[in-house]
Amino acid sequence: MTRCRLCGSTALESVVDLGATPPCESFLAAEQLDAPEPAYPLHLRVCTDCWLAQIPPLITPEDTFSEYAYFSSYSSSWVEHARTFVADTAARLGLGGDSFVVEVASNDGYLLRHVVERGIRCLGVEPSVNVGAAARDAGVPTVTEFLSPDTGAAVRAEHGPADLVVANNVYAHIPDVIGFTKGLRALVADDGWVSIEVQHLLTLIEENQYDTIYHEHFQYYTVASAIRALASGGLTLVDVELLPTHGGSLRLWARPDEVAGEPGRRVADVLAREKAAGLQELSGYTEFSARVAKVRRDLLRFLIEAAEDGRTVVGYGAPGKGNTLLNHCGVRPDLLPYTVDRNPYKHGRYTPGTRIPILPPDRIAADRPDYVLVLPWNLRAELVEQLSFVHEWGGRLVFPIPELSIVEVER
Repeated sequence: MTRCRLCGSTALESVVDLGATPPCESFLAAEQLDAPEPAYPLHLRVCTDCWLAQIPPLITPEDTFSEYAYFSSYSSSWVEHARTFVADTAARLGLGGDSFVVEVASNDGYLLRHVVERGIRCLGVEPSVNVGAAARDAGVPTVTEFLSPDTGAAVRAEHGPADLVVANNVYAHIPDVIGFTKGLRALVADDGWVSIEVQHLLTLIEENQYDTIYHEHFQYYTVASAIRALASGGLTLVDVELLPTHGGSLRLWARPDEVAGEPGRRVADVLAREKAAGLQELSGYTEFSARVAKVRRDLLRFLIEAAEDGRTVVGYGAPGKGNTLLNHCGVRPDLLPYTVDRNPYKHGRYTPGTRIPILPPDRIAADRPDYVLVLPWNLRAELVEQLSFVHEWGGRLVFPIPELSIVEVER
């Protein structure tokens, strides 16, 4: 990488180098296990001119999202998060029967189904053929497209301008951040609103959340860098909320420049927090790599000692972040014989790079392991409750991020 994808600067400094790994959602079928598996460098850098953290665009969105292994509806807490957002936003913006809502990267309709239930006209713009089909089967109107200025304009011409455009957990997933932002502006009405949820670089750094660095995440935002990214497409940030989702996220509220007005107080407050954390100077990034290395050592030490003591450890979940962690730590089936996942799409497949089998969740109760390593640590409250049954045989849960913790669970 020689130039920042947002401002074009060549002033890029290393934050953390995680080596080379396969794309995190490229789960393997059994017949692929003897075939070569491509791996790509995973090196996070930050631009010291606009402070956008980014990795090189070594894979394309088409490689990842034309068929996708992630279905949002398998997370109960995420569906509830979406329901609450729709209810609160309908009240905040006065959305009703005459309104039009578009969600970009709408996945399997996890959010827009709540819009449909309210009788509000809506449309999903989802690039993945398989998850878009699931959304349509659930009654959510969905087109299969990647967002660009041209597709945004085409959707607007056919369906009209959107009073609200939602882009949750996608703003990090596109290498052409300027073109994507122009696509958002093309979709939204001239007096409309854009709501974006994206992981906050501040919590990623502070909480050692390095496993959320993977090839389909091309950039990592602070409010400061998000303001500049939005401006590239004619949008102004007017408000921001700090959310607990994904270990700490931003909800960015933006409007077309012409109607935006001055940003609210919360924007200034978060900018001040970021500045105090050193994220607008290199000092805020220099110790991150050392803390990442400690996470790796601690997890490997735990797994090796458990194996030597004859204790069994299995995984729970097969999220993209888990594959960054497993590959960086060099975990193989000798230390983690399998993981389980609620998504049947992944059953019978293997994790990329580490080739760990993915099984249905009921395998845990059948095998009664000593420890369950929870890979989607961001769903900690939900999964502590879901996995409370491991208490029956004295099993314990292990969370690797932000630091290794072993949890006793109770019914």
